[in-house]
Amino acid sequence: MIKKAIYIILGSILVAIGINYFLIPNHLINGGMIGVGLIMKYAFGLKPGLTILILSIPLYIFAFFRYKTYFYNGLHGLLISSFIIDIFHPLSIGPSAPILYSAIIGGVFVGTGVSLLLLVKASTGGGDLLALMIANASLLNVGLIIFMIDTIVILSGSIAIREATMFYSFILICVIGLTTYTITNRFANNNP
Repeated sequence: MIKKAIYIILGSILVAIGINYFLIPNHLINGGMIGVGLIMKYAFGLKPGLTILILSIPLYIFAFFRYKTYFYNGLHGLLISSFIIDIFHPLSIGPSAPILYSAIIGGVFVGTGVSLLLLVKASTGGGDLLALMIANASLLNVGLIIFMIDTIVILSGSIAIREATMFYSFILICVIGLTTYTITNRFANNNP
């Protein structure tokens, strides 16, 4: 239980640093619920962590009745990561790295943080849960569904937010995906 808590807190801190120091200053958009939270931040000035939490609530209520294991495992990551993302907001105010470096380094931070959460069966929001529900109701692979959701979020963000840069956001999600894939494949058998 202590190892799980450490993974969730450390993973949430890495995600929060990636979002606040690298993504927000450069108007980069991630996929999933984090991406929706960032779009709401750019468009309306809302807190991304709080937005992720609020938008994930309906999916977690549904999961409580259909996928109890995922609900209980994922809820800790959702609550802690949403809170820490907003606590680290002051990092987004100062200067940041250039946009290409931010897409790459921010992707490594977010990908590593998400990986730590996934290794203990937690997550940062309801995007993964939505993909799981769609995969269970269809014959599509959950990884393909996550990629499709990420693409829709990024395209929506690039339309809604003029400052958002789609090219660098796609680099970002590729780095996040590669980092997550590498870490989870390497350490999946050694998880706490």
